[in-house]
This record gives sequence, structure tokens and C-alpha cells, in this order.
Amino acid sequence: MSEHFDAVVIGTGQGGSPLAARLAHSTILELTEVPEHLVIVGGSYIVLEFGQMFRRFGSRVTLLVRGDRILTREDADVSRAMQDVLAREGIAFRFGTEAQCVEPANGGVRIFLGDETIDASHLLFATGRTPNTDDLGLERAGIETNKHGMIDVDGQLRTKANGVWALGDVNGGGAFTHTSWNDYEIIAANLLDGESRSVDARIMTYSVFVDPPFARVGMSEKDVRKDGHDALIATMPMLHVGRARERGETDGFMKALVDAKSERILGAAIYGIEGDEAIHTFVDIMNADASYKTLQRAMHIHPTVSELIPTLLGNLKPLER
Repeated sequence: MSEHFDAVVIGTGQGGSPLAARLAHSTILELTEVPEHLVIVGGSYIVLEFGQMFRRFGSRVTLLVRGDRILTREDADVSRAMQDVLAREGIAFRFGTEAQCVEPANGGVRIFLGDETIDASHLLFATGRTPNTDDLGLERAGIETNKHGMIDVDGQLRTKANGVWALGDVNGGGAFTHTSWNDYEIIAANLLDGESRSVDARIMTYSVFVDPPFARVGMSEKDVRKDGHDALIATMPMLHVGRARERGETDGFMKALVDAKSERILGAAIYGIEGDEAIHTFVDIMNADASYKTLQRAMHIHPTVSELIPTLLGNLKPLER
């Protein structure tokens, strides 16, 4: 990816020494002091992870969000629940605002937001990555990119150039370590083992590593409504999960969506304790292309988070339009 980092920190170090002007999400961890007031521009996954982390380190944290809610790719109920948890921890949210100009001030930075300003000791931009494919001479090799600068590939990750494959973030199939590793597995299986695997069969899944974590697989409720599926839906608060009650961490909920005709699970989301692990129960049954009843009727271990998933599926009802 290019030098247009997904995260940039501006501020001052110990003794007033200037910080590096460009720090990615990995190098921000090289800070030797806890920011007094960290302002983060953005409202997506990495913003929330770093915002909560530095708030727990002791920083005052303010998030500047362009839209009217965080996590705009997710369902609104997920956004609200996560915002409530983060706000309770002391993170401040400013919605419908953009940083228009930044200048040094009082040993830190002053951010101009239209008719008002906000001062911070550190400023972090986390608004996306740009691939650095524009200066590689790909066209000379017959490798094409799309309008976003990502390398075009087919289901087996082959480019338009003979004998060239593209894997990882640069093919636009998901900027996650696990998608990159799965890309490698597919290419290796096809080239070395004579298989015929394709990313077209892959079901997207990921997690946001806030506390409690959020994880999703397949379609969101918003996706299902948009596609017009005749669907069933079930939700359950984490308050009903014995593991959550035992640990006193009952924030969040589970949600599952099922195709009413085929009985296949369309998607699931868990925002709550150990959700990043429990989501794999859905991942596996969806990849097996099995009916939701296979999972609903399975015996799960008590007391775990996953043990309530069969109960969740037992509460399915028609998705109202």
C-alpha cells in the first residue's frame, strides 16, 4: 500500500520535540508518552480500536466523524450499542463534522471545524488506505487495475497477465490478514496440488477488536433487506449468556439471519464477550452449506458463549419489511 497511510499522528513528543508527521496504525504504538488529548478523524474500525485503547491508557479521546454514526457499513443497532459502550468509557463523539485545517498550537495542534476549533495534543487520521499501484508500471506487464487502484483478478486470483497472480490487500478482496492468508492457500492449492479453488466461494468474516469485540460473517440485516430475501431473524442480548453474566460483561447482543426457504444462514453478528471466537460457529456451518437446524440441534458446552447460539436460532421469526 502507498505512503498515504491509513493513520497519521500529528503532535509533539516529550520535551516538545516534533513527532514524525506520518505514522501508520502500527507505528503509532511507538509513542513513548500517553497523549493528553488524542483527537481521531474517522468513524470506522481502526478508529474505535485505537480510541478505546488510548482512552484506557488514560488519554482524553475525541472522535470526529463525518457522518451521523460510527461503523456505517454495519447495522444501526450495532453502531448504537458500540457507541454507548465507548461513550460510557469517556470517549467523546462529534458527528457531522470534518477537520478542515490543522495548525500547531500550545505545544499540540488546533483543528478547525468550520466556525469552531478544538485543541489536542495529538491528532490521528484514520480515513483509509490508497494502493501504490500507480507507479509500478503494471500496464507494461499487461496487469490492469480498477478505478480504486486495486489489481483486477478473477476468482482464482489470476490477473490479465499470463502467469501473474495477485494476493492480499492489493486485489481488493479484503484488507485482513486472514483474507491474505486464504488468498495464499487458494493459489498454492491450485498451482501445486491441482485443485480448483476460488475466492468466489469465500464467505467474508471479520472482527473489530474493541472490548467487547464485534464479529460478523456473511450478510448484515441491512444487506438482507436490500437484496429482498424472504428471511428469518433472531436477536438475543448478551445478558442471557451465562459466560457473560459470570464475568459481569453483558454488553451487546447476537443476531442471525436465515433464508426462509433454503434454511441456509445468510449472516450473523455478535457484539459481546468472546464474539470474535463464537462467530466461527456460524462461519463453519455456513461454509458447510448446511441448514441452520444442524446448528440449532447441536449440543454445545456449558458455560460458553456459543452454547446460546442454538437457543438464538430457536427464536427465529420472519423479518418484517
